[in-house]
Amino acid sequence: MLSNSYIFHLLKVCVAKAYLEVQLTLSDVILNPLTETMLYTAIVGEFIDKIMDTIRSTPQHRYQLLTKRAERMAEYFSTREVPVNAWLGVTVESSAVKHRIDALRHLPASVRFLSCEPLIDAMGEMDLTNIDWVIVGGESGPKAAPMKEEWALQIQTQCEKQGSTFFFKQWGTWGSDGVKRNKHENGKLLNGKVWQAMPA
Repeated sequence: MLSNSYIFHLLKVCVAKAYLEVQLTLSDVILNPLTETMLYTAIVGEFIDKIMDTIRSTPQHRYQLLTKRAERMAEYFSTREVPVNAWLGVTVESSAVKHRIDALRHLPASVRFLSCEPLIDAMGEMDLTNIDWVIVGGESGPKAAPMKEEWALQIQTQCEKQGSTFFFKQWGTWGSDGVKRNKHENGKLLNGKVWQAMPA
């Protein structure tokens, strides 16, 4: 496991890199792997507090904190304020883990989002109450599983009905036609349209 000091160093590097690139303009700092590590049960709350302080001290950046450890994230923020510039998200790749949404929906974040990527089966009915943004995408890599178009469209329809912003990232290794090829060739059209809206 990474040491606390090294994880904190990674965060500072992310912040410094973004600062140099944008020169005080807004940028997204996506900390998915780091969020997974810092929400590991062995990491103490006081250390995570330091990371949140760093996030607060760099308001020119918007941090997307994404994790599969939804219950751990809910436990941490049950006694602490979420930084205004931190978006909180959970990975929901299949119907078997939809319970993670319940751990997220009541957290007092400026934006709460789901990452249904890689989407590996049909999600079925979803309760998107208090969910601002839903990202969907197929799996990439040599062992990627195909994603069916109807799975993504079912989520898009539910987002539209329930008022959540929908973002289709990519098809991944398998195209909408069921053919395996380079993910860049498969593109990001869903039902003939690019869906890449961001929360207001």
